[in-house]
Amino acid sequence: YNSSLEASLSGENIPGVVYDSLIQAVNNNLPYLHQYIALRKKVFKLDQVKIYDLYVPLVADYTLVIPYEKAQEMLFEGLKPLGDEYLNMMKTGFENRWIDVYETKNKATGGYSWGAYDTHPYVLMNYDDTADSMLTLAHEMGHALNFYYTNSTQKYVNSPIPIFTAEVASTMNENLMLDYLIQQAKNDDEKLYFLDKMIENIRGTVYNQVMYSEFEQTIYERVEKGEALSYNSLSEIWKSLLEKYYGPDLVVEEMASRGWSRIPHFYMNFYVFKYATSLAASNELLNNIVTGQPDAIEKYLNFLKAGSSDYPVEVLKAAGVDMLSSQAIDNLLKKFGNLVSEMEETLKKKGVIE
Repeated sequence: YNSSLEASLSGENIPGVVYDSLIQAVNNNLPYLHQYIALRKKVFKLDQVKIYDLYVPLVADYTLVIPYEKAQEMLFEGLKPLGDEYLNMMKTGFENRWIDVYETKNKATGGYSWGAYDTHPYVLMNYDDTADSMLTLAHEMGHALNFYYTNSTQKYVNSPIPIFTAEVASTMNENLMLDYLIQQAKNDDEKLYFLDKMIENIRGTVYNQVMYSEFEQTIYERVEKGEALSYNSLSEIWKSLLEKYYGPDLVVEEMASRGWSRIPHFYMNFYVFKYATSLAASNELLNNIVTGQPDAIEKYLNFLKAGSSDYPVEVLKAAGVDMLSSQAIDNLLKKFGNLVSEMEETLKKKGVIE
């Protein structure tokens, strides 16, 4: 191989241009993130933004009580754009005990979806009547239906779902639900709550993960040129990336420049970029469906059935997304910018900011 990156991408036959295009596209769309950091600075009335300020919720917690039965009803409403076949299959899952719903003794925390080739999928939840649990249910049912469609269509050898596409179906459901919840919000506080969730989701999944990806690319390229890495050089690279990505309103203190040392994914080389590509791909497929592109739903269902029957970039291309182009990531980050602007206008309307 010509590089460590090429070697890492070869297993799923992902062209290097996908990685390079992703990083370049995010760099081209950094002003949207800078706008968001400036908004946080304004809301919190800060002289300067520090790294720990990014972890403070921008909007007050909004309490929604959503019992499990109500969550199912909401999913059937919010996921309507995916069509009757998809909804009927989701109903099959709800009615046939695919889901272990509530917390029990010794049960793992969080939410998961798994199964074997010759069984239906299993979803393990710890449902607690919150909006987060409802969104987790949407996310995990995306995985479950992906498994179901693939396993009932493909032979065993082609049934594994590649990591590159593994989060497409789950984020499709989650973001479709967030779009629905923002549109159906009963008041500005509820709208801000779900705007914040979607904005932070995109920030964490795309901007953060691609910054990590650029860090990885930089350090591997240095080693391949015969240069050495040290604690200080790694911290300098990390600091420069934080300053570039988060813009002039973020002050990077010494401790923040050590952030690279706490990311376990760096021991799984060139892995984290797939979070960003999955979200960009699902957003593009969602756009195709809601704008009524010809056969968009059928193409999406075929994507869910594809498994490993072809390389993941080709599977997505057949579904209507060209990952060799920057279009998917450009469209997602333009959406991020629109969401930030909508949040800013809503905060002005409420008198939180001028």
